[in-house]
Amino acid sequence: MAGAKPGVHALQLKPVSVHEVLKRGSKFIKWDEEAIPSLVTLKVDPDGFFLYWSGGTMEVLDISQIRDTRTGRFAKMPKDQRIRDTLGLGKGESNSDTKLLTVVYGNDLVNIFFLNFHAVQDGYCKVTTTTGPSPRYHIHAIVPSFSVLYTKLKLQVNQDGKIPVEGIKPDDFTWEMFQNFLNKLSPRPEVERIFVELGSKGKPFLSLDQLMDFINRKQRDSRLNEVLYPPLKRDQVHQLMERYETNASQLERDQISLMSFAKYLGGEENSLVPPERLDIIDDMNQPLSHYFINSSHNTYLTVGQLTGTSSVEMYRQVLLTGCRCIELDCWKGRPPEEEPIITHGFTMTTEISFKEVIEAIAESAFKTSPYPLILSFENHVDSAKQQAKMAEYCRSMFGDALLIEPLEKYPLVPGQQLPSPQELMGKILIKNKKKHQHRASNGGSIRRKDGTDEQFSPLNGVYTHNTPKPSLIHSNTKVTVIEMGTAYSEVNATEEMSTLVNYIEPVKFKSFEAAAKRNKYFEMSSFVETKGMDTLKNSPSEFVEYNKKQLSRIYPKGTRVDSSNYMPQLFWNVGCQMVALNFQTLDLPMQLNMGVFEYNGHCGYLLKPEFMRRTDKHFDPFTVDIVDGIVANTVKIKIVSGQFLNDKKVGVYVEVDMFGLPADTKRKYRTKTSNNNSLDPVWDDETFVFNKVVLPTLASLRVAVYEENGKFIGHRILPVSALRPGYHYICLKNELNQPLMLSSLLVYTEAQDYIPNEHQEYAEALTNPIKHLSLLAQRERQLLALMEDPTEVSHACRLYLDGCHLANVWQGMTHNNSPKTQRTQLLCKALHTLLKMCILCDSVLLCQANQKLREIAQECQAAQIKKLKEVCDKEKKELQKILDRKRLNSIIEAKKAEKDKAEAELNEINKKHINESVNLIRQVSRVVEMFMNVELFV
Repeated sequence: MAGAKPGVHALQLKPVSVHEVLKRGSKFIKWDEEAIPSLVTLKVDPDGFFLYWSGGTMEVLDISQIRDTRTGRFAKMPKDQRIRDTLGLGKGESNSDTKLLTVVYGNDLVNIFFLNFHAVQDGYCKVTTTTGPSPRYHIHAIVPSFSVLYTKLKLQVNQDGKIPVEGIKPDDFTWEMFQNFLNKLSPRPEVERIFVELGSKGKPFLSLDQLMDFINRKQRDSRLNEVLYPPLKRDQVHQLMERYETNASQLERDQISLMSFAKYLGGEENSLVPPERLDIIDDMNQPLSHYFINSSHNTYLTVGQLTGTSSVEMYRQVLLTGCRCIELDCWKGRPPEEEPIITHGFTMTTEISFKEVIEAIAESAFKTSPYPLILSFENHVDSAKQQAKMAEYCRSMFGDALLIEPLEKYPLVPGQQLPSPQELMGKILIKNKKKHQHRASNGGSIRRKDGTDEQFSPLNGVYTHNTPKPSLIHSNTKVTVIEMGTAYSEVNATEEMSTLVNYIEPVKFKSFEAAAKRNKYFEMSSFVETKGMDTLKNSPSEFVEYNKKQLSRIYPKGTRVDSSNYMPQLFWNVGCQMVALNFQTLDLPMQLNMGVFEYNGHCGYLLKPEFMRRTDKHFDPFTVDIVDGIVANTVKIKIVSGQFLNDKKVGVYVEVDMFGLPADTKRKYRTKTSNNNSLDPVWDDETFVFNKVVLPTLASLRVAVYEENGKFIGHRILPVSALRPGYHYICLKNELNQPLMLSSLLVYTEAQDYIPNEHQEYAEALTNPIKHLSLLAQRERQLLALMEDPTEVSHACRLYLDGCHLANVWQGMTHNNSPKTQRTQLLCKALHTLLKMCILCDSVLLCQANQKLREIAQECQAAQIKKLKEVCDKEKKELQKILDRKRLNSIIEAKKAEKDKAEAELNEINKKHINESVNLIRQVSRVVEMFMNVELFV
């Protein structure tokens, strides 16, 4: 369901708040390695849209592009000693780096930029980093806002303190002037047409009743329960009008103007997806295996898999996106330092320090999300000494955040569920091969897994020794080592690294039967995408069952040397939790991943659909039929118009795709290309229909805009289960899921429960009985149109429609023998016969409909009774547990009393317990019997 009612609601997200110090501004020295340091005043506008600073000229940075802010030792330090001296960063000042501030920004994860400042006074850097507005939760990330552009224009003044266009003074450039300018620049005839259709009929306003009817009929989600989410009342609608209507006299008359109505369409109350969906709305107390986890593959790489630069900064940037599982490919460092390194083995990619990576992770681990971070080690360090260093760096730098011992409630024993993200909040979990008691360390040399010391190079596909090329065989399919990449050459863990592993212990996957027999939920397996695809095709239902209890990780095949990605939806469909992607490549799969994990507070965890969690439910992801207990949806979307899509005079078009189960995935709907108009194109023609979405909670709608040459402009990923029907704006985003300033689409959507074709007639008759009954008159008029004399047809129709009895008409005409009268008599006979036939047909249809409704109601009642029984059984068990605990507590208290009273009190306690148990269970049973004995009324 959409999860929130339209109109007035309580937004759970914290509103944007800007600290007074940031509004007033603080003095900083802006420095750069290639420029002379300059004194500036650093500020944030009251709405939290922009960070700006004034020196010689005003410079403005959109906060939505800011990736991170760093202070102290994590901020950049000048390399030039002259700049250090200018900033007072001498060797004698122990706290000199506390005044350093670095602002990191960019439109992707690789090409990022740094702004460096040095505070004139102590304390201002901390205020800037801890109280600044978060771009992820800003409302203009949900709905387009012209106030962003207005704020930027007012801030970007020249040296004379004026807006550059014709030298306008900022104080003279009012919000009303700016809105009038936009209305003249881009008139909105499509909005005016909607306004007229709603009942204005040429009047410059809508009444309160008309607006209320529009919100409750057009904009309200029909899938919502009317008791939990009732339609808006007059006072609630009036609150909306007060927010958007600025004309006091119209408000007094309960009216809203066209301009105010247009502002309401673009307001947060009318967003296509409820703003609450950006907050933490999932239950975070389920076992870890019940969530999809935002995951990264080869996190350190910035480009391809064969050549290019490895970067410590990538770990920070990936974590800042909300990713909760990152990969570290660890290799043995060379003497004399013998420091472990991270790189892509057997390639020409550069190396980075393992220690620096751990330090970066410690600094950025929980900036975006407080929920557990998983470090996926691919350990090739065949040196016990260097593995000991790795373990020590993790312990010292992560401190208490590193989970070393399992939680007391969740011991590492068979059948024990994994702890929840809530219980692991703020913890770092290590995924690394674990040393078991039967394996002995071989001094300073460590054997590679599977007993092979040979190293395989994915570049040339050969081993350093003459050994047969291994392959993994599963379900009659082969996955070669070249597809697995360097994962095959991992080494066994030392004791030091093994002690860091608990709930994420990787094991080689043998079969689902073997995993079920071991029943160890803390064991997980990794699948290269090709092996994962074979497993998905051969055993889809078993894969779903496996992922209910244990974790699985999917990673790209080694032949993706360009760092391209596979579609993550394939493996979400079977419940795989850690579907790892190459974050440096913002292709369609990565865009889908970014869009899906935008929701639930951007925390990197999404609760899987219920049937993917419950052990008593079985699911085939390839099903095309309705899933038991899941209501399929029908989704329709019409692209009405676009606004400020591009600053070039080019044609643009829109694509609409659905991603979900194989039966739900549909690509691609596409509009016509506009005629060299990217400013305000209007389409408003074809409605794109996704007739049956089997699993709405796992489906996503992608709406993307392209130039006529196919160049990407912007897109939006929308969860189907949260779509609101009616007219809404879609705020477009770039590949990194950052909001574009003004680019948006006006769309009309419908989201409703799916009704099979064979039941459409019954559904229409129930929802609109007047229309159903009027079909009879329509059929008669169509037949009468074939008669010889239209005047007689009209006369007969009027007689019938006026309710005159045909028998009386016939008797009145028997005494008149004129030819015209005879023809009318024949017509009345035909109508009389037709009426009997229609009545008979309607009787049959009504009987069929009645029978169908009775069957549906009986099924519904049976399901409710079954559910009630399950609830009652569960409550009985819980009640019994409570009573047992109460009895035990009473016994313990009784034992502390005098010994001579102990036996009597125990007998009294047991007697009281038995009476309470019998009475309560009888009451519950009577309620069930009463419900089951209720007769079905249809």
